[in-house]
Amino acid sequence: MNPQEVLYKHNLKKTACREGILSVMLDLGHPLSENEIREELSSKFDRTTFYRSFKTLLEKRIIHKIVVDNQVVKYALDNSVTYKEKHAHFYCKKCDSVICLDDIPVNEPVVPNGFEASETEIIIKGVCSTCKNTK
Repeated sequence: MNPQEVLYKHNLKKTACREGILSVMLDLGHPLSENEIREELSSKFDRTTFYRSFKTLLEKRIIHKIVVDNQVVKYALDNSVTYKEKHAHFYCKKCDSVICLDDIPVNEPVVPNGFEASETEIIIKGVCSTCKNTK
């Protein structure tokens, strides 16, 4: 799927900034921070345009937020775009990367009567295989 198809599917107008953000995320294929995405775009867009476009993609659930802790937030293409099932994420404390663990599904928990769950996330923290093998 390309950026134009994603925007069309979600009934969004094509803009260079939206297409740029989606291109970066599709090309790199792993969760990124806002700054990492901006750096990849080489500051082609002013701050306001970038954040408005970014906010729209979040609101339309084209991208989703992965909150590791109060200092680390990454973004990935939503499962509705990638056609993946809900899955766990791994955060490497050494290289700061977030990796999708597609083989670890996330099941919706059963909550008590009167409660309504809106999100379920599993974030496993540790050291990735690349960092573990480099000394």
